[in-house]
Amino acid sequence: MKNVTKKLLSLGLCTAMVAGMTACGNDGGNAPASGNGESGSTVESSNAGEQSSGAQDSGNSGNTLYNEGETRTIRVGTWYDHYYDSTHKDIYENPAVSDEEQAQAQFDVVKEIEEKYNVKIEFVNLTWDGIQESINTSILAGTPDCDIYEGDMTFLIPAALNGFVTNLADVIPADNDIFNEQMIFSPTDIGNGDGVYIFKSNSGESQYYNTYPLAFNAQMLEDAGLQNPNELYANGEWTWEKWREYLIALTQDTDGDGVIDVYGFGSRTDFLVQNLLTSNGTYIARNDKENLSSNEVGEVLEFIYNMYNVDRVARPWNADDFNDNQNAYMKGSVACWISAAWISDANKDVELGFDIIWAPWPIGPHGNEETNVLRNGASGNAWMIPTGVKDPELVFTAFQDWQNWYHGDTEWRDGNMTWWEDCAMTEENLEVMGYLGSREGIEIYGALGDELITWSDLLDGVNTPAQFQEIYKQPIQDALDGFFY
Repeated sequence: MKNVTKKLLSLGLCTAMVAGMTACGNDGGNAPASGNGESGSTVESSNAGEQSSGAQDSGNSGNTLYNEGETRTIRVGTWYDHYYDSTHKDIYENPAVSDEEQAQAQFDVVKEIEEKYNVKIEFVNLTWDGIQESINTSILAGTPDCDIYEGDMTFLIPAALNGFVTNLADVIPADNDIFNEQMIFSPTDIGNGDGVYIFKSNSGESQYYNTYPLAFNAQMLEDAGLQNPNELYANGEWTWEKWREYLIALTQDTDGDGVIDVYGFGSRTDFLVQNLLTSNGTYIARNDKENLSSNEVGEVLEFIYNMYNVDRVARPWNADDFNDNQNAYMKGSVACWISAAWISDANKDVELGFDIIWAPWPIGPHGNEETNVLRNGASGNAWMIPTGVKDPELVFTAFQDWQNWYHGDTEWRDGNMTWWEDCAMTEENLEVMGYLGSREGIEIYGALGDELITWSDLLDGVNTPAQFQEIYKQPIQDALDGFFY
C-alpha cells in the first residue's frame, strides 16, 4: 500500500485540500449532510475551516462591530440541534458531549460573543421541512424568521438565485477571511458569478465531506488477477473503457447454472449518474440552460445503458428496496459499488470477510484528470443570511467568531480525525477520499424535483439514451426556467 500511496500523492491525491461542506455526523460533531439519514441529530458545534494558528476571531483587521442599545438576539435557523448558544447553561446540555475541553471552549465562546457584540446567539431547530417552509414564506414576505439559515444546498441555491439572500460582497469588508484565506468559512460558487451568497464551514474534516469513491472487493480483484485501480489512476490508465473491462471480468456465474451470482457493479443510481457526469467533465444542470441533450451527457447515458442492458454487468435495480441497492456489496453479490464514509460507518459492525479498496472514478472520453469536478458541491449543508436582515455585517461577523471557537488553533480543532480514519479503514482509502474532496462543482438537477427524471427507464432499457435525452430535455429546461427566474 505504501508504494500506491506515494503514487497517489505524486498526482495530488493528498488530504491537504479544503473544501468546506458539512456532512456525515461523527464523534467530533459534524452536521448531517441531508435528509437521508447520513448521521445523528446532535452536534457540539459546526466546525470551522483550516486556519493558521495565529488567526484572530472574525478574520477582520478593521474595527470591531458592536450592537448599540438593547441586546440583540441573532437567530440561526437549522434542522437539527446545535450546541452551544446563549440558552445553554453548561456543556452537559449536549447529551452527546464527548471532549469536555473542546465543549467548554465552544460554550465559552458564546459568552465572549455576547460581551464583544452585545448580542445573544440562539439556534432554532425548524426541522427539515420547517427550514424549507420558513425560507419559502418568511423571506419572500420580507420578514425572515431567522438572521441566518443553515440548510441543504438544494434549499439555499434557489433562494440565492431568486434574490432572497444577502450578497456578502456588498456588506462584508474586503479584508475578511472569507474573501482571502477562507480559513473559517468558504464561499460557495452557485454559478451566477456576481458575489458571495452561500457559505460553508471549513475544517480539517471538510475535505472528506460528501465524497463518493468507487469501492472494490479486494479479494475479487485478486481472484480475477486485476490490478488495484489506484495504480492505474496514478499512471493515467484508469478510464471508462478500463473500468468496463473490470466489470466484465468481475461478473461471474460462480456455480455454472447460467445465472449470474456476482455482478461487476451494484449500487445506487443517483450516485452512479452524478459521478459519471463529473468523470466525463459534464453536467445536466448547472446554469439556466439544460445540458442533458449534449453529446457528453449522451456518453454518460450510453455507458449506463450498456452496463445494465448490453454488457449486463450491473446488478438489476431493486425499485422496492432502496437500501438493497446500496448495501448489495455486503452480501458479496457485487464486486464494485459506490461508497462513502457514512456508508462505511453504518455498516461497521458487519463482518465482511474481505478488504475494501476505494478508488477515484475513471476518466470518461470527454473527461480530464486535471480539471474534472470530483465532488458535487450542490449537496450538504451551508449557511446564508437572507435579505431583509438588519445589520448583516454584524450578524455575519459575530457568527464567524462563534464558528472560530478555537481562536485559530486548528491543531486543537482538527486533533481528532479518528472517525474518518475508521470509516476509511486504510491509509490509501483516506487519501482517495481526501483527493475527491479537493475539487468541487455544482450540479443542480437533483434540486429540480425527485420525480423529474425516471432513471429506471434507462436502466431497464425502456428508453435508449437518445430517446431518454429527447424525453427529458424539455422538462429539465422548464424546471430550470422556474428555478432561475
